[in-house]
Amino acid sequence: MLDFFTIFSKGGLVLWCFQGVRGPAAAATAPVNALIRSVLLQERGGNNSFTHEALTLKYKLDNQFELVFVVGFQKILTLTYVDKLIDDVHKEFRDKYRNEFQQKGTLGLLNGTFDFKDDFLRLLREAEESSKVRAPTVMKTFEQSVKSQKTVKCMIETRGEKPKEKVKTKKNKGSKKEGVETVTASNKAAPGEKQPSSAGDKEELTKDEILQKNREEFFKRHMKAGEKSSKSPKPDTQKEKGKKPRVWDLGNSNAKVLDYSDSTTNGNSEACPVEEFDPDVALGDRNREPGRLYDLEYESDEEAEEEKVIQNTSKPSTKKGGLGGMFGMLKGLVGSKSLTREDMDPVLEKMKDHLIAKNVAAEIAVQLCESVAKKLEGKVMGTFTTVTSTVKQALQEALVQILQPQRRVDVLRDVMDAQRHRRPYVVTFCGVNGVGKSTNLAKISFWLIENGFSVLIAACDTFRAGAVEQLRTHTRRLNALHPPESHGGRTMVQLYEKGYGKDAAGIAMEAISYARNQGFDVVLVDTAGRMQDNAPLMTALAKLIAVNAPDLVLFVGEALVGNEAVDQLVKFNKALADHSMAQTPRLIDGIVLTKFDTIDDKVGAAISMTYITSKPIVFVDVSEEHALPRD
Repeated sequence: MLDFFTIFSKGGLVLWCFQGVRGPAAAATAPVNALIRSVLLQERGGNNSFTHEALTLKYKLDNQFELVFVVGFQKILTLTYVDKLIDDVHKEFRDKYRNEFQQKGTLGLLNGTFDFKDDFLRLLREAEESSKVRAPTVMKTFEQSVKSQKTVKCMIETRGEKPKEKVKTKKNKGSKKEGVETVTASNKAAPGEKQPSSAGDKEELTKDEILQKNREEFFKRHMKAGEKSSKSPKPDTQKEKGKKPRVWDLGNSNAKVLDYSDSTTNGNSEACPVEEFDPDVALGDRNREPGRLYDLEYESDEEAEEEKVIQNTSKPSTKKGGLGGMFGMLKGLVGSKSLTREDMDPVLEKMKDHLIAKNVAAEIAVQLCESVAKKLEGKVMGTFTTVTSTVKQALQEALVQILQPQRRVDVLRDVMDAQRHRRPYVVTFCGVNGVGKSTNLAKISFWLIENGFSVLIAACDTFRAGAVEQLRTHTRRLNALHPPESHGGRTMVQLYEKGYGKDAAGIAMEAISYARNQGFDVVLVDTAGRMQDNAPLMTALAKLIAVNAPDLVLFVGEALVGNEAVDQLVKFNKALADHSMAQTPRLIDGIVLTKFDTIDDKVGAAISMTYITSKPIVFVDVSEEHALPRD
């Protein structure tokens, strides 16, 4: 049973709505708004299904008239007719109000009345009837089975009797086996051979006679097989004698054949006359300089593909004539054609390969191209635009939309807001091993100190040897760059550490309490690096975040990773949700992208990370010094 079915424009105007469950009219508002925010606005239309709380939403886009069709039902139900229903409703609604959309445009949507309830109920009944489950097949009774037709006599096997061979009923071998059976039957029926006529005759023979008879049949069978194998068919045609001349691709077509097979070689010079030099027959170009090597001319694969495309496009124009080809070309440029999936597939395939080459995860590249295809399918092209430019522009817009944060990210403003409430602003860093959490924590500390905020670093990496010493070195360098004398005797950065082997969540809690008492503005919590599959360490991280409730949870990831970024972020978020005891678990709030200066133009990791988490990239690491990070 459907909860609701709604049709609205991409501008947000609801054209028609059906509610299948009694309740407030706003019951469908929250799921549809979540679909718009999380899928339509974030260019995640690769999959036509979306789950919101207890509902499953399926949608279909009409890019020609800028319409969206959405159906919602309980996710515990398995409704097989939903896809057919949404396609039928889309087709029926388009056909019924096509003229109104084309003639009035936006005014038609604002002033139009869409009476579609009767048509929708009819389509719903047809879809439900077509998806009714067929009745289960009735099991055969014993009397109807093949086994019931067998008698007891045919199932008794006599001692010394060979079991009957099962008849194989394969279509491709049936004719051959029938021929073989007839030959063997005729051989067995040959005169001079004694064959038992019935099972009773076999029982009259003694055991030794049966063995002797089997030996004779075995030797006769092998003698016949040897005679057949010795008779080999003669080839119908004999191979041509003599050598065939080799034709070189770069040689001239009128070159003489050097064939000395008929000459006699006993020192007789008359039999092998010396050939005179013919300049017309010489290989190569006579105008070339002697002794100089020239490069071979070849065509690249891209040039060959371009030639194929030009040939394919020129074929219909030659058939229609010169004017027909010219008008066809102009017709394709002036925007009278709506885009189809077949037109976009070659361009999307190249775009997908380009994204993967730029280090975008393969799964993300496929979903991006699928989302662009659904966004453009059925859309009328603009004036003097090509399919390639249209798809490229849509993909660029999708990438910009993905990288654009869904919420405001302003760390300095949030720190100032925490100052007004007389509490420290807490930031927790997490990530896998070796990505640069401690180093980038020191860089962000330098950035905060440059903006006039005091920082307390909590050394909660009690697992890795040397982690505390590394933070102590960073603190000493930062204090050297910003001594207390430059800030009125106020210490701008301090390290809070309790050694190794302690509980990280307890150390973080003590550090936050210490920062509140000493008046520090920001607390930066450094955690141990852990792989996404390490369950005990992921549980400890979830405990640290749940107990201390930091203001910002940053995932530190490398810009060098490709497909691994997807696995890391998905499992980190899943572990934080699974191991958290809170009703609404705290997940990752932002991303710190490290080693960005080592990847040249392969910046696909940024796309992969933001697409998976829908979280913004807060900082980008571009150097090894305590310089200002890019935010």
